Amino acid sequence: MLVKKLLNKLNGLYFPQEYLCFDHEQFSQPLHVYTIIEDIVIDDISSSHSFVGYSPVIFAMTYSSTAWLHPEEIRIAFTAEPIPVNANFRSKDAIAILSLVKINVQYLADEEDILYYAAKKGVHHFIPPFSQFIIQVNNRLYQKKPGNVYLPGNAYKQVQIAYSVPRNISLITVGQDGQFNLFPTDLHGAAGEDHYIISLRHEGKACKQVMETGKIVLSGVDSGFYKTVYSLGKNHMQEMKGKENFPFSGQFSARFQLPLPRSAIFYRELTVQDSFIHGIHRLILLKTEDRQGPGGPVSALAHIHNVSATWRQNKGLAGNYLLR
Repeated sequence: MLVKKLLNKLNGLYFPQEYLCFDHEQFSQPLHVYTIIEDIVIDDISSSHSFVGYSPVIFAMTYSSTAWLHPEEIRIAFTAEPIPVNANFRSKDAIAILSLVKINVQYLADEEDILYYAAKKGVHHFIPPFSQFIIQVNNRLYQKKPGNVYLPGNAYKQVQIAYSVPRNISLITVGQDGQFNLFPTDLHGAAGEDHYIISLRHEGKACKQVMETGKIVLSGVDSGFYKTVYSLGKNHMQEMKGKENFPFSGQFSARFQLPLPRSAIFYRELTVQDSFIHGIHRLILLKTEDRQGPGGPVSALAHIHNVSATWRQNKGLAGNYLLR
């Protein structure tokens, strides 16, 4: 215990929690994210990529099959300042870089392709090298716990980088024959206009429930619901139960008639189309059957990792964090 306290004192992190929640709408000056191929800035993917895996880190991107060469390897750069597309890329301009390799392609209608890339190396400068070393020691000594996904060596740095931009936390409702489950996900994102991707641990009960029922409701929730959302994480490994066991609102989705959680501010009704397993994840491609959402900005719940939050704090950038 004394060693752990010493490591926590020396890790250079400003906040006590590993992940920090906030209202996505109020998050100012997020990092820019770019695809880099052969030292050329190919595309600004700041708002168009989906983070869909953490063991390993997996990104999904949708492109026209005639507009991209689908390279086997790419780099993704995270920068504080914007960089013009087609410009020469200089590593010193990036606060973090991920090197990735292509693991799968899914072909959609209208000549759109979903490209999946898994990280193989990450480097960042959010905190000094000594602080990064201390965090790695702490990870090696104290994160090999039952039920926890241990991320060895550089894999943990890759996760820190992936969570350096806001990741929305949504709730998934799944149900059948009067039995339901409700659990959070931050590994998800749109794929074109009509498709969506979510990622679940393939050995988890929640994943089995989604695949067996073939349909879900994914709800964005108000940031003020953050404590309840985090408390629902255990439901990834729980059986379905009666709806009285969950914080449902009493309202139901329009098409599937699945119960919506309290503080839901928008939702999508989705049906399973395809899936594959990579690492600990089953990556599930779904079709959007219906969507209900607001006409303007909403205070959707999101979070980032402490290393990038510490960097923001040191730069004087507001976080408006919701500490649990």
